[in-house]
Amino acid sequence: MKRIQRAAGAVVGSAVGDALGAPFEFGPPGAFSARFPAPGAGGEMCGGGGWDPGEATDDTQMAVLVAESLLERSGLDLPDIFARFQRWAASEPKDIGLQTEDVLTNGMPWDLAAAIHFQVNQRAAGNGSLMRASTSAVHFAAAGQEATMDAARRIAALTHGDRAAWEGTAIFHELIRLAFEGNDPLAALPHIVALVHPDHRGRYAGVLAPDWHPDQATEFNGAVWPCLGSAVWALRTTASFEEAIRTAIDLGGDTDTVAAVTGGLAGAYYSTDGCCTWQAYFHLAHRLLEEGRR
Repeated sequence: MKRIQRAAGAVVGSAVGDALGAPFEFGPPGAFSARFPAPGAGGEMCGGGGWDPGEATDDTQMAVLVAESLLERSGLDLPDIFARFQRWAASEPKDIGLQTEDVLTNGMPWDLAAAIHFQVNQRAAGNGSLMRASTSAVHFAAAGQEATMDAARRIAALTHGDRAAWEGTAIFHELIRLAFEGNDPLAALPHIVALVHPDHRGRYAGVLAPDWHPDQATEFNGAVWPCLGSAVWALRTTASFEEAIRTAIDLGGDTDTVAAVTGGLAGAYYSTDGCCTWQAYFHLAHRLLEEGRR
């Protein structure tokens, strides 16, 4: 399978998961299957809950901002990404995470805003850096393991001062890279976990273990650990992109982000041709992949 197919799968898949999950956010488990009991029957891109059919939430909006910076600045320019985030936050988006909003509007410089927020609040392990990581994962995949995980941590740190969020995003980046190489990312999880900072290794080893189930989560899936663990679980326990997304949304809770993360992983794993109304994301993935190889 060609890398461009997997790249499109990661970016398009994340956007699709986001749009499918958005109408069910904070709803009960099983709501998606209750409304759409027959897989593949159509109509699932229904909108609702304030979202138009196919409309992207802040998950995809921020992923696109990261992509635009990487392309226009020819690489990683952290102050530029932060400035784009700030302008977006000031534009009154339909949805923005409370923690992310505080960091982007607290008036502090790009390299201090998230760290100071964490010092004050001591809570910054949300999934807000993980949700937007599909585009950066595609861009840095060709750079190798160390570079892609480092980039993930640095971009995550712009809005999340808790290293737990950095490490979860780094794991996601490496899973995407391995899928691009044609390897089984799930089989590599023990090795990936060994690359996690020691202070967070045990927690990630638990939620990424083959016998872990989302019911075992000790936090709401808006936190980075159960969000990533649920996405990996959905990929591990299903056999297709569609099934993985359905399973992720049926967990309930933060459905748009869990489905976006699942969609990124499942899209890279199963690939997509980026057809129909998702062509813009397909072309974005192609540009990120090509720029990342330079």
